Amino acid sequence: MKEKVHSEKAPKAIGPYSHAVKTNGFIFTSGQIGIDPSTGNLREDIVSQTKQVFQNLANVLEEAGSNLDKAVKVTVFLKDLQDFQKVNEIYATYFTGVFPARSAFQVAALPVDALVEIEVVAEV
Repeated sequence: MKEKVHSEKAPKAIGPYSHAVKTNGFIFTSGQIGIDPSTGNLREDIVSQTKQVFQNLANVLEEAGSNLDKAVKVTVFLKDLQDFQKVNEIYATYFTGVFPARSAFQVAALPVDALVEIEVVAEV
């Protein structure tokens, strides 16, 4: 059985998808970009977008009964791989203990011209 997860503290979906789906003891988030849910606007630069992405992910995971410390897999999509080090430094501040497995890719484009998008698989 799968359960839709929706957080009022995360930006509204810009397509036909759920913020996350909870099933079999895991939460699978949709990719989050650096949109501030209070304004609906994309943050300005890679640092502020990355921090907003993690806040959005934390809010979605909280709604699902989890948190970033329970993340087991993270996928990072970057518009420019030159931003990898900045994202990596911020990323390291959001996890404690055993870091989740991770993949990172440069992609041709992201929704609303975002610089970074991140998705998470976490335990409930």
